[in-house]
Amino acid sequence: MQNLKVDESWGNASRQIVQAGQRMDQRGWVPATAGNLSCRLPDGRIAITRSGGHKGFLTDSDVIEITPDGVPVDPANRASAETLLHTQLYAHDPAIGAVLHGHSVAATILSMDEPSDAITLAGYEVLKVFEGQTTHDTSLELPLFHNDQDIARLATVVAPKLVDMRLGYLIRGHGVYVWGKDMFTALARLEGLEFLLACELARLQKKA
Repeated sequence: MQNLKVDESWGNASRQIVQAGQRMDQRGWVPATAGNLSCRLPDGRIAITRSGGHKGFLTDSDVIEITPDGVPVDPANRASAETLLHTQLYAHDPAIGAVLHGHSVAATILSMDEPSDAITLAGYEVLKVFEGQTTHDTSLELPLFHNDQDIARLATVVAPKLVDMRLGYLIRGHGVYVWGKDMFTALARLEGLEFLLACELARLQKKA
């Protein structure tokens, strides 16, 4: 019976990742094989998308198990090079149950054009999607980090600022990282943030 429950738990996690990947692909947030998705099971195991898979065509076999250090449990599997950014978040906060990373047009353009270290989002009703926000009459900052192919080094730059992050964070010319207590929450936060970034991009284009 215990093994049956374990298998059911893994099946649920895999299905959530597959469905979230399809939703992100439909919205153009994970072009080609970009992006990665993960979730933490109740027993502490971590499920994550296999490296190189198209997120719109994921199957259960494209979801692999990794250790808390980001190492595939099955050596034959290959996890994304950015796996460490997922495990960093799980280690930072035990309440985090899912992490999503996408590469939308709005996120990419805004991250490359913003001269400061953060994008400020203010006055939007959709800010209430994020925990602790009860009014549109507020502003939140989305931190920006320079892209780095050395993911371990990038993780050390991100780490000190995690405690103050309310929206997620954005890697310049790359994409966003968003998380939540479960997959539904993480996906809702991602959709909210992508909506806000699309609004910001449209406003900038209108001014041009």
